[in-house]
Amino acid sequence: MNWSALVTLLVGTAVLAALLAANDLAEILRLLAGMSWGILAVVALRLPQILASAFGWAPLIEDAARPPWPVLFRLRWIRDAVNALLPVAQVGGDVVRAQLLVRRGVRGVTATASVAVDLAAEMAAQVAFSAIGLTVLWYVPHRGPVGWAVAACAVLGAMAGSFLAAQRWGLFRLVERLLPRLARQGQAAATGLHEAVVRLYGAPRRLWSSGAAHLASWLFGVLETWAALRLLGIEAGLAEAVVIESLGQLARSLGFMVPGAIGVQEGGFVLACGLFGIPPEQALAFALIRRIRDILLGLPGIIAWRWDAAAVPHRTLTDPRPR
Repeated sequence: MNWSALVTLLVGTAVLAALLAANDLAEILRLLAGMSWGILAVVALRLPQILASAFGWAPLIEDAARPPWPVLFRLRWIRDAVNALLPVAQVGGDVVRAQLLVRRGVRGVTATASVAVDLAAEMAAQVAFSAIGLTVLWYVPHRGPVGWAVAACAVLGAMAGSFLAAQRWGLFRLVERLLPRLARQGQAAATGLHEAVVRLYGAPRRLWSSGAAHLASWLFGVLETWAALRLLGIEAGLAEAVVIESLGQLARSLGFMVPGAIGVQEGGFVLACGLFGIPPEQALAFALIRRIRDILLGLPGIIAWRWDAAAVPHRTLTDPRPR
């Protein structure tokens, strides 16, 4: 953990504490206790999302050593666990999955390029998902202003567009120049990273396949949201679930510098639920269900990561080829 991560974590935790203190904590705990074993259904509905994300990553790994689907699912699960539970910005898990991919025989440049473009495809799919949520919001009855949602979607779109443009037009050429100096190596294996990324952007079938799988993953999240709301006794349909899920995830993505988006995600769900008259206590209980889900899936994921790190021979991202 660096100082910036520590500061953002403290700020996010303070925001979450303020949200809980400003509302009826006893009622929130009562709602969570009423979930009982229903939380396992919410956890189970997370698994298809991880699988769809793994399908989105697979077409971007241009290497004969690409692992089979179960391994990619495992690496994606570990990625989500790191981002959810460890005190790192929400790209730390992507570094981890790239490292684990290299350990399985994929070249460092190929692994890094696949993760970078996959992250961009996932962001683009989320922009589309957010636009779907705003469109649905336009047609369903709601209360309160929605300008904040439109502005947030525009910011995410600008971030995604800038990230894609930077990758396409030279971000990783700069990385190639800086990495040897940072790593104090002569000719680092980052050479060719820009070309690998550009080659992926020159394969539209791979990009569209990745984007479609990631959009499916975002849409699967609607079922998880709908189930959690119903288990809390909230009479919400799929239309409301689309809006709440899309706007809540939008808030989480904009808070990517905060470890686990703690406080940011909860605030986003409170705002999104408020559009349909859902009280803050129920909205916070719903948001905390996500935290419980992250813990139940994340702790085994962290253990799996450490197990993989010990069991698979060590190779770094800067290795030109697996040994």
